[in-house]
Amino acid sequence: MPPEPAGRGDELPLRVSVATLDRVIFPHPQDGAPQLALERKASLEKDGRTRVWAQPFGGGVRILDARPLQALTGPLRFDSPRSQAEQDLRILIAPPDWEAVKRFCIRCLQDPENAVLEASPQRELHEEFAETLGLRLRPGQYTYRPAGFVVEDGPVPTDNVYARGLLTARLYHIFEVRLLDRELGAALLAAGQGTTDPALARLAREDARRGGRGRANAVLTLSLSRVRQAYAALPPAGRYRGITLAGHALDQSVLAILDGVDAPQYRRL
Repeated sequence: MPPEPAGRGDELPLRVSVATLDRVIFPHPQDGAPQLALERKASLEKDGRTRVWAQPFGGGVRILDARPLQALTGPLRFDSPRSQAEQDLRILIAPPDWEAVKRFCIRCLQDPENAVLEASPQRELHEEFAETLGLRLRPGQYTYRPAGFVVEDGPVPTDNVYARGLLTARLYHIFEVRLLDRELGAALLAAGQGTTDPALARLAREDARRGGRGRANAVLTLSLSRVRQAYAALPPAGRYRGITLAGHALDQSVLAILDGVDAPQYRRL
């Protein structure tokens, strides 16, 4: 359970989540058409149901030096023991502090040499490729470049299993990751086609029976243009939600990595 939050007076706290999201692209080995790689996840929920969805690769931004952030917020209150153990920037703050915290984070993340917040996607990307594919990603196999920020100022309840229901404002640091190794692209396609959603759900249930957290991971590959078209076909006010494409549930955060496809809830910087 997350710690009991403390606001200012009777004010309820705001959960802040700062994360990287990666637009992982590679050419289809047959026709060269851009493909989008997503992380597919399965989770055994408390009610016994198994949820399966796909989201961009990425994860929480790691705090390297907490002192400058504490100067803004006071002692850091993480949303869960897990975030505290990993030093992920998922913290509870007084709502009036959000603007200052947001500006501070953007300023740090714009400087890849800053010593306060992790500004590179590489650590998370390598860890997730190892977890989902069992592959050791090498720096020469890909390039990456920062592709701006997406801000979600309007707080919404999170479905994060460690802090479920807490009102959350988000800052996403977007990167475009291009895979250069054609064999790696072929491996992603094969892995995406080789694991069905029901099979992934079974793996999550088996993980729970073995005493794990009831989690399983795989990869999903889709035509980038098809994903764009699916979101662009929706009215802007209706894009901020999960959608189903090719029989797979896509998390609403997929929209955040699709530059040029906007929604009122996401502000691109």
